[in-house]
Amino acid sequence: MKPKPVAKKSDPPVTLTQLTYAIKNSVDRKGLPEEHAKGMAQHILNFFGYEDRIIDNILEVDDRDQFYMLEDSGILDTQRDETTLYDGREWRIKYWLLRKDNIAKLAEAQKEKEEENIGAIYQKLSEEAWIRNGEKASASD
Repeated sequence: MKPKPVAKKSDPPVTLTQLTYAIKNSVDRKGLPEEHAKGMAQHILNFFGYEDRIIDNILEVDDRDQFYMLEDSGILDTQRDETTLYDGREWRIKYWLLRKDNIAKLAEAQKEKEEENIGAIYQKLSEEAWIRNGEKASASD
């Protein structure tokens, strides 16, 4: 199994806009409202701050469910560390990681989709919509 890439410390932090676009493009492809995606992104970024990983223990059950959903979307990933305690027992620590590479790809794809949709509005207009004061509008108007 090939290990998943982990963000380098030199990578810039994920922005609210990037994560919003990534969530819109991955969680619900049927048109998740931007306000909802932005709220989810803000909630997630509040946990991470400027870091790339957080410890699982800080999450509540509802937050963890949301994290698992974003893991399925490729936005988050998990990592485990094991350490031996002084008494010889093994202790496992679970971390959540931002997949900055996937977030950037998903955000860019969503941005391109939205830009295409903006142009599609003009293509759907009828000839009558382009007529102004009885004359056809030209590019120089």
